[in-house]
Amino acid sequence: MKLGLQLGYWGAQPPANAPELVAAAEAAGYDAVFTAESWGSDAYTPLAWWGSATERLRLGTSVVQLSARTPTATAMASLTLDHLSGGRHILGLGVSGPQVVEGWYGQPFAKPLARTREYVDIVRKVLDRKEPVTSDGPHYPMPYTGEGASGLGKPLKPITHPLRADIPIWLGAEGPKNVALTAEIADGWLAIYYSPRLAPMYNKWLDEGFARPGARRTREDFEIAATCQVIVTDDRAATLAAQKPIMALYIGGMGAPELNFHAQVYRRMGYDAVVDEVTELFRSGRKDAAAEAIPDEMVTETMIVGNRDEVRDGLRRWEDAGVTMLLVACRDADHVRSLADVVLG
Repeated sequence: MKLGLQLGYWGAQPPANAPELVAAAEAAGYDAVFTAESWGSDAYTPLAWWGSATERLRLGTSVVQLSARTPTATAMASLTLDHLSGGRHILGLGVSGPQVVEGWYGQPFAKPLARTREYVDIVRKVLDRKEPVTSDGPHYPMPYTGEGASGLGKPLKPITHPLRADIPIWLGAEGPKNVALTAEIADGWLAIYYSPRLAPMYNKWLDEGFARPGARRTREDFEIAATCQVIVTDDRAATLAAQKPIMALYIGGMGAPELNFHAQVYRRMGYDAVVDEVTELFRSGRKDAAAEAIPDEMVTETMIVGNRDEVRDGLRRWEDAGVTMLLVACRDADHVRSLADVVLG
């Protein structure tokens, strides 16, 4: 089992101790560090800034949003960081949701699967650099010949020769079709709210993708990086209670009530009634009550919490379920080191 440090995206201000966390992760044997973006800080700038002080850690995005950049712009950022890091970049991509895509980026959200396939194909063409990049579209036509086009667009190859044509591309995916597509066209899956109990269901989705003609990987060389809070504590009850307000936000407040991908994940786990209650309470302003409505077992579906022995048992369950890396968030350097001692020791 490998560890990845998830720095995430910024809140109102940049995190003060990120360089300390990154240095501790590299010293403690973590495999990678990841940054994210929502509608504030971007993913690439902090990854390059903090990553410049590292020598071994892989530098990943978890995730950059498709609608934030054209495929060629993402490929440019990816090949640039891969050069600067000596071949340590992981490109993590995700479609986000309609509220962000249409509300923040001003782009249509429709056909996320088709857009993802086309986007990844263009990125790979740029990195491959065998010929000028073209795409028939319909989502990212190159050259552009639609309304307002000058007619002067010409297919191009990147001026800079990519260090690696096979920069790993991992996709953030939650639903069955998205996960199958990930297994077909990507090098890894960034799984949020992963539950080892549902591994047979995930494996079915993954196997569908691996079995498709032209699939890029097999299960043996495919990475599954799952976001997972790993908390070593003797006060399990208090720790679980502290996680519930965050879960209530994602289940009840993220996305539209009729289309919340995070809520759908928990519905697949069998928590329909809880999701309905949490959503109703959260959106009516009763956020504390929404958190209290979440049962303990719903928290531990997607987290590993307990004393040292309980955590080690949990780690074995996640590894047996097929997870190759845990993406963990840490509050300080001591937390980084303590998780390494339990997970990697």
